[in-house]
Amino acid sequence: MQRTVFQGRCRIKTAATPKKVLFVTPPYHSGVDEIAGRWIPLGLVYLAGAARLAGLDAGIYDAMAKGHAYPEIEHRLRESMADYVASTAITATINDAVKTLDLAKRTNPDTVTILGGVHPTFMSEEVLASSAAVDYVIIGEGEVTFRHLLEVLEAGGDPATVAGIAFRRDGTVVKTGRRSPMDAIDDLPAAWDLLDWGDYYSLVIPDSRLGAISTSRGCDHDCTFCSQQKFWEQSWRARDPRKVADELEYLHTMHRVNVFMITDEHPTHSRDRWEALLDAVIAKDMPVYLLMETRAADIIRDRDILWKYRKAGIIYLSTGIETADQAVLDAVNKGMLLSEVRQVFDLLREQEIVSEASFMVGFPDETSESIKKTMQLAQQYNPDIANFFTFTPWPYAEGYHDLNPLVRVHDYAKYNMVDPVIEPRNMSMLQIEVAIADGYRNFYMGKIVEYMTMKAGFRRDYLMRITKLFMSSHFVMRKLGIGILGKIPATIDAMKMKSRG
Repeated sequence: MQRTVFQGRCRIKTAATPKKVLFVTPPYHSGVDEIAGRWIPLGLVYLAGAARLAGLDAGIYDAMAKGHAYPEIEHRLRESMADYVASTAITATINDAVKTLDLAKRTNPDTVTILGGVHPTFMSEEVLASSAAVDYVIIGEGEVTFRHLLEVLEAGGDPATVAGIAFRRDGTVVKTGRRSPMDAIDDLPAAWDLLDWGDYYSLVIPDSRLGAISTSRGCDHDCTFCSQQKFWEQSWRARDPRKVADELEYLHTMHRVNVFMITDEHPTHSRDRWEALLDAVIAKDMPVYLLMETRAADIIRDRDILWKYRKAGIIYLSTGIETADQAVLDAVNKGMLLSEVRQVFDLLREQEIVSEASFMVGFPDETSESIKKTMQLAQQYNPDIANFFTFTPWPYAEGYHDLNPLVRVHDYAKYNMVDPVIEPRNMSMLQIEVAIADGYRNFYMGKIVEYMTMKAGFRRDYLMRITKLFMSSHFVMRKLGIGILGKIPATIDAMKMKSRG
């Protein structure tokens, strides 16, 4: 029997009470992702399952989705009395993740704190050196390592025996040996019941509950600007299509999820496996919508089975085009020919699938003329939705040292691909911001008329709603305002650059 004894205002756990780990999302908001909805922290669902296998009681507190700030987080930490507090971070969220763990330590100095994710994986020494609030860093794929670490700590063992972590010992950072990625990812324990499902919804699709699912992990391409291929060590592992379809059915039936984000870096890597997955989902005949991202070449490859995409429920597909300069694409190892890409958006339009294209500006040798060509390319290719991001060199990426002279922003919170962090050799950062604002304005001024004259149906309704959300966003309006107010200063910057050259 488990007993809890209360003494004054403090809860004292008896020996029979299992230790508790609380997963907390850092309260970071870039202003972009939340325009369309609130997204589940899928990685924490798997990690919580791993904690349960280690014999601990687990909880997930998604402060980001709830819109909670540090006062609410502190209250929740005090209330939970967790023995372990864990978080995860990309570069943009690392400051808030560390601050969250610092708050956990200040709330209860005996709390053991654990941090994982892409940024801590590659910057573990910097993270541990910069904050005493982080006890352990998980390096790479987390589920097996996290479980092993908890088991060792609970047994009073030596954490140095756990492969794939970093921690401090006697003032020195200790990094243990590499842990290989799991051979199979089909049977990862998922703690779906720990999510507050009411927090997750699409703002674009009415009466929706928004979930996420992973059908594969990794990417074996080598785009230099992408952190994922480095994190997954250029590997790709896939789940059994039937088990993926079963999981979709479970989430739809048990948790009423009807919109799913496929979180894979490259879900369509294998055509045979991908078609088997589509067939398995189609066989379930569920009223669900699927959102995903993949490579343009795979869409062209699958032109004869795109009808299966739509029948399986795929209604939104995003692909990265990046730039109108083929030489730049080659330099960043994109592995894509611009001459072949234009047909992608016509193919998706034929199937009534909403298409999104992402573009990137602010490369080291960017010029006003090269950005103009990229913006023109966006209009020529005519995707339903276009996003324009800033080139952001990750501090752990190959070549970052060479770009260091161009880096003007060292606040990691700005490494979100929305705010520029480097100044190209021939442009100012303000010019980049103005060019992005102009790109959005010019693209969507033409698209609104197209949306309004489009034949009635799901795609038209989706695009009208997302446009309304986009234009009502305070974040978007602020960025467009920078584009208007910054025109004259940006022109002056251009004149200075020209006189210098």
